[in-house]
Amino acid sequence: MALVVDYYLAPQSPWTWLGHDRFAAIAKAAGAHINVLPIDLGQVFPVTGGLPLAKRAPPRQAYRLVELKRFSEHLGLPMNLQPAFFPVAGDAAARLIIAVDEHDGSDAAMALAAALMRAVWAEQRDIADTATLAAKLIECGLPARRLDDAQAPAVQARHDADSQRAIGIGVFGAPSYVVDGEIFWGQDRLDFLQRRLARG
Repeated sequence: MALVVDYYLAPQSPWTWLGHDRFAAIAKAAGAHINVLPIDLGQVFPVTGGLPLAKRAPPRQAYRLVELKRFSEHLGLPMNLQPAFFPVAGDAAARLIIAVDEHDGSDAAMALAAALMRAVWAEQRDIADTATLAAKLIECGLPARRLDDAQAPAVQARHDADSQRAIGIGVFGAPSYVVDGEIFWGQDRLDFLQRRLARG
């Protein structure tokens, strides 16, 4: 039986960006299938104890910047610690990833997710803007009509369902990687995920 990882992500999350390519490589090396599951942190946080960045205590906000700088330098990933378009609503980007997943498959959805996160954290672009989303589709070689597909009620319904599913199994933040019900929260847990996948 093939290994499966449920990948709960938020396209505006810096931590998801820091782990995305490493996670993709780990899953590929293990022969694991990725279920790409963008979630709405606006639904998840209120019922799991999380707070939006602006509502966190100043020491937590300050330390977050220290950790982002440490990890971006350690991983060699470009990152603007305080990008021009952040905080940014991730809903439109999440729906687009879902539409691509539905029509073009998980590999295409993973590639688009990477491009959208790079837009926020490395390119100072607004992923709530339709022009940015359209440009990223072109960059990934995907059909422009996916923008229309992303507006389908079924796509929003899946986004909501995946967010509620995340809450139901105990996911409280992004990124979270789930294998057979076992949750690995955060890009700094990828070593543990890799060992879990190696066990099969």
